[in-house]
Amino acid sequence: MDKIAFFDTKPYDKIWFDKLNTDFEIKYIDYKLTPDTASAAKGCKAVVVFVNDTLSSETIDELCALGVKLIALRCSGYNNVDLRYAKDKIDVVRVPVYSPYAVAEHTMALLLTLNRKIHKAFIRTRDFNFSLNGLTGFDLHGKTVGVIGTGQIGRIFIDICRGFGMRVIAYDPYPAEGFGIDYVTPDKLFAESDVISLHCPLTSSTRYIINEASLAKMKEGVFILNTSRGQLIDSDALLQALKDGKVRGAGLDVYEEETSIFFEDYSSTIIQDDVLALLVSMPNVIMTSHQAFLTDEALQKIAEVTLFNLNQFFKGEALQNAVTYQEK
Repeated sequence: MDKIAFFDTKPYDKIWFDKLNTDFEIKYIDYKLTPDTASAAKGCKAVVVFVNDTLSSETIDELCALGVKLIALRCSGYNNVDLRYAKDKIDVVRVPVYSPYAVAEHTMALLLTLNRKIHKAFIRTRDFNFSLNGLTGFDLHGKTVGVIGTGQIGRIFIDICRGFGMRVIAYDPYPAEGFGIDYVTPDKLFAESDVISLHCPLTSSTRYIINEASLAKMKEGVFILNTSRGQLIDSDALLQALKDGKVRGAGLDVYEEETSIFFEDYSSTIIQDDVLALLVSMPNVIMTSHQAFLTDEALQKIAEVTLFNLNQFFKGEALQNAVTYQEK
């Protein structure tokens, strides 16, 4: 059997890979892949990695020196991979789709929790405090939601919002035809939306799409949701807008400096990231630790597609889910 190094392993990762794997010897490693830890892949022909593993030029050099031939991302995003450097050195594959429903549903869960203060009510009633003071929300029905990015996840979130009777407007440089989506300019979306939800990939054009300038164009009391990539939002600018009351609430499943923090237990540690510490402490911010994908269905699909990708590679077949660097 070909040997595979599986980095940043969590208990929930192993469930479906152990159930479905029949072709590979998987070496589970509980720490992240970096240039310093790449040596753990010695004797392996491929590495299976996640969103917070570091696939820099230095890591790629270390992997190649060890004889690793394939980087298999068990996620859809690949902004943590230096694709330019990987070109002609090592193949890269990914899981383009696992469960868009999981992410879209989690996004709505963040909005509902923020708006109706479910988290606060839960804590109160656990202490037998049944006061309603400070728990007022607003009807989603009739409000305008602006969706940035209308791929599969964005379109499913749009369907969910329509089910609540919300008016939906959207921005995407590549509009999806045939879905009846009302596309507008970014400025119009910023100006008219009561809720703004991010469902776009991280690219040079979307990095910090939520920044000081775009926040200034938004309605007073807007809600901002991000279940895509942390660097879509300038965290300093968002923090200031929350302090000023410009942003009524933020639901964040990602954070721009999450790599060394998310997926780990730091409950007994003093966090040195002051922006993160302030965001988490705010009563109108809900932050989850990149868990929007985390459903049984998604985990099964991730395992199925990752194992499919590995089999294609080792059988010498064309890689259906290859990720390659594209010159701009």
